[in-house]
Amino acid sequence: MGFTIGSSRGIRDLRTAARRRGRPSECTAVAEFTGLWGWDAVPGARAAAGACSCGRADCPAPGAHPLDFAPEVPAGSTLDEVSEAWARFPGASVMLPVGRTFDVIEVAEPAGCRALARLERMGLPVGPVTATPQGRAHFFVAPGGAAELPRLLYRMGWDAPSALDLRGLGRGAHITAPPSDRGGRGPVRWLRPPALDSATRPPEARLLLGTLAYVAHRSRG
Repeated sequence: MGFTIGSSRGIRDLRTAARRRGRPSECTAVAEFTGLWGWDAVPGARAAAGACSCGRADCPAPGAHPLDFAPEVPAGSTLDEVSEAWARFPGASVMLPVGRTFDVIEVAEPAGCRALARLERMGLPVGPVTATPQGRAHFFVAPGGAAELPRLLYRMGWDAPSALDLRGLGRGAHITAPPSDRGGRGPVRWLRPPALDSATRPPEARLLLGTLAYVAHRSRG
């Protein structure tokens, strides 16, 4: 079964097919990412009792990185293709490569929640936003936003990203996607789930950054 990326009918068809075939919820989530939102996905490591499922005793990021030996599941993959791929890595977390269809601006979760509410009240475009069990919020923005972060903040009169506890994640980075566990500390969750108007075309970082910087500054003060 194929799906049209970003279509409401595609969402209904996918979820109906998943229920009928008894597919795990994780496969359904991955198929939504690939088939509906146009995101690549890759099986990731899990962590338990501080040990990473990758098998490395010196793993620098237990349960928070892609499995080196697992191939990516490309954007456009259907539910059947996702289920076949994930069956080879049972229990794997879901990781999303950053820097392709979206970059990420990371901020402390409390500041992120306040900024999200403020952005929505002002009617500004907001893409998907996740929260990690480590207390960080990830705002999805258009590709290139992470590299532009220092320059944009400077032009707006703000301090360097580190002084505001802001961080840009771009090409080469991966984030853990809901509903997967991150680092053995609990699941990642959506603060603002993907939607038809924002998942495939996340907003430019400059549209969010003024509010994010202001709230982050107030929070640190």
